[in-house]
Parts: sequence; C-alpha cells; structure tokens
Amino acid sequence: MPAAVTDERNRVDRELLLDAAEKLFYENGIQAVGMDQVRAASGLSLKRIYRFFEAKEDLVVAMLRRRDGRWRGSLADRVERVTDPRERVLAIFDWLADWFAEPGFRGCAWINAHGEFGPSSEAVLAEVRAHKRAFHEQVDAWVRATGLRVTEPVYLLAEGAIVTAGISGDPAPAHQARDAVAALLGITSRGR
Repeated sequence: MPAAVTDERNRVDRELLLDAAEKLFYENGIQAVGMDQVRAASGLSLKRIYRFFEAKEDLVVAMLRRRDGRWRGSLADRVERVTDPRERVLAIFDWLADWFAEPGFRGCAWINAHGEFGPSSEAVLAEVRAHKRAFHEQVDAWVRATGLRVTEPVYLLAEGAIVTAGISGDPAPAHQARDAVAALLGITSRGR
C-alpha cells in the first residue's frame, strides 16, 4: 500500500478513535469506560488502538488536547465576531450559555479528568493545566482590549459558571456570571 494511503488511513482511524473515546469518556467518565468499549465504539481492534496510544492515559491526553483546540477555537470564532471590546468579553458568557444548553452537556472535560485522575497522572494533569492556562490567556487578551484590569475576576466567573452549570445542568450560571462581568465592565445589564 502506498505511504500516502497508509498515512491517510492512519489519520482517519486515529480521528475515529479519538471521536469514540471523547464521546464515551465525556458521557460516562474516563475510568468507567474500558478499552473494550472504546474498541467497540471505534470499530478498531485493540491491537490497532494500542499502536496509536500505548496506554489509556495517552489516549486521554490526546483526546483532551484535540478537544482543547476545538473548544477554544469555537469560543474564539464566536467572541471575535464582536467588534466592541467590552461586548466581546460578554460574548464569552453568551457562548458559555449556548454550550451549557447543549444536549449532553456534562461540564468541563478538563475538570472532570482532573477529578478522576487528580495528581495520579502527571500527563493528564499537565494537559488540564495547559488547557486552563490557554483559556486564561484567551480571556486575558479579550479583557486587556477593554483597557480594564479585570482579567482575574472575569476568568474566575467563567470557570465558576462552567463548574456550576456542570453540576446543576442549568445554563443560568452563564447569565448570572455575564451580569456580574457587565457590572465589572461598567455596562448596564440587559436584565434577565
């Protein structure tokens, strides 16, 4: 088989595997899902799966890393469509509210992974920290554009809304956090 065909097959199989793992891990929890379930959902043999990832932990890290790119990319697409810097910061919370209202929303995949692995997996912990650092940097860039020094409260309100919505299953924390951020930014709340 030509190398280009093999490379494409590997790419497709790896994406299928990551799709299956992400869905199963996010819906059920990482430790509750066995590799046989991942095999069945992906349609790949265990031998093939372990060629891509030597351990389940490696699969978890790859899944979180890929999810980070999509998650933060989607957020940026929404927020950066807004031209006014203060409204752009509020758009973070509009995006969060939409995410919280999605069917199957189960909170933050990184907080969930941290809750399951804690300090027992340095690789997972590093990926969780990398995601949180990158999200903080995004928020910081949008907040700095307002000329106000409120990055930390805005970031903490976003993180708090994510955790609270994950526990409650209700998108209301995004609206409540948005109203608090509007006050920090000196914007009159739209009222909900």
